Amino acid sequence: MKLTRKMVLSRAKASELHSVRKLNCWGSRLTDISICREMPSLEVITLSVNSISSLEPVSRCRQLSELYLRKNRIPSLAELIHLKGLPRLRVLWLAENPCCGTCPHLYRMTVLRTLPQLQKLDNQAVTEEEVSRALMEGEEVTAPSREDLGSSPPELSYTPSAVDAATETTQDPLSLGEGEASSDQGQLGLKPTSRDRFPPFSQREAAGSRASRNNVLTAILMLLRELDVEGLEAVHQTVVSRLQALHKQELQEDME
Repeated sequence: MKLTRKMVLSRAKASELHSVRKLNCWGSRLTDISICREMPSLEVITLSVNSISSLEPVSRCRQLSELYLRKNRIPSLAELIHLKGLPRLRVLWLAENPCCGTCPHLYRMTVLRTLPQLQKLDNQAVTEEEVSRALMEGEEVTAPSREDLGSSPPELSYTPSAVDAATETTQDPLSLGEGEASSDQGQLGLKPTSRDRFPPFSQREAAGSRASRNNVLTAILMLLRELDVEGLEAVHQTVVSRLQALHKQELQEDME
C-alpha cells in the first residue's frame, strides 16, 4: 500500500505536507513511503509494523530526529546510507528487520559506526564507549546497488572494517602518509601521535603489534573525513576521555 497525501494530512491533522512535523503510520501495511520526500519539516515518524523495504524517501527529511521502523522489510544495512545525511537523527528503532542479521552485536556496531550521532538505538541508550568500539568492530556499509534493490534475499552490503584493515600489510592502499595523518589529527584538536607518550605500551608490544595498531589508526583517520562537526566533536570527547583513562592507568602502574 502506498502512503498518500490524503492519509498523511488526515493522520497528522495538517493542511499541507510541508508543515507536517509528526506522523504515526504504525501497522498500516505500507510498502511505498515516497511521499516523505515532500515533507521537509518532518521530525518524528512511526512506520513500525509495515512492509517498507527502502529508506531513500526519508533522506529528504533533514529535520528528522526520531525514526521508528521496527518489523518492516529493510533487506540490508546498506539502506543506512540514506540516513547519513540527517544531522538531527538521534533515535532509530530498526529491530526485527531482515537487515539485522543473525549477529546482534555486529548489527549494533555497524549501525553505530554508520550513524555515530544516535543517542538511542532499538530502545536502548547508546554510550560513548559503544560509539568508540563501533569504529573498530562495526562494518562499513556501502550504497545499495541496483541488483541489491531488485533481489529478494536480504543481504548485507559491506566493505572491510577497521579491524580488517588492521590485519592487512603496511602496503594497504588505505595507508596515509605521516603528513596526512598529522593533518587529520590537527583537525580534531589532537596533537600528533607520539610513541614516547605511551612508554608502557611500546615496551610491551612487539613490532608486529605496533604495525597493526598503526594500521588501525590509519583506518580511523580515514573514517574521520566522513564526519560532520557534530560527529567530530563526539569523537573528540571520546578521545579525551580515553586518554584520561590511559594516563590514570599509567599512574597506577607507576605507583605499583
